[in-house]
Amino acid sequence: MKRIFIYLVMLAFTVTSQAQDFDEKLFATLEFRSVGPAFTSGRISDIAIHPTNESTWYAAVGAGGVWKTENRGVTWAPIFDDQP
Repeated sequence: MKRIFIYLVMLAFTVTSQAQDFDEKLFATLEFRSVGPAFTSGRISDIAIHPTNESTWYAAVGAGGVWKTENRGVTWAPIFDDQP
């Protein structure tokens, strides 16, 4: 049983060390870009992140509405539903 545990620990260290070994230059030139307009609903028009609380985000949806999350996108709540 102890031998299996040691093998699992060694495997975990191997996997985590390899997962973090990548060339940062490969991703250095990637930038956000606009891919719209689109004719389907549900697309995001804009995102704003609170300047002092990075867990709070606001998202403007292309079909209408503004949504807010306070847990980095795990759950969302509409905050602009009562407006014309």
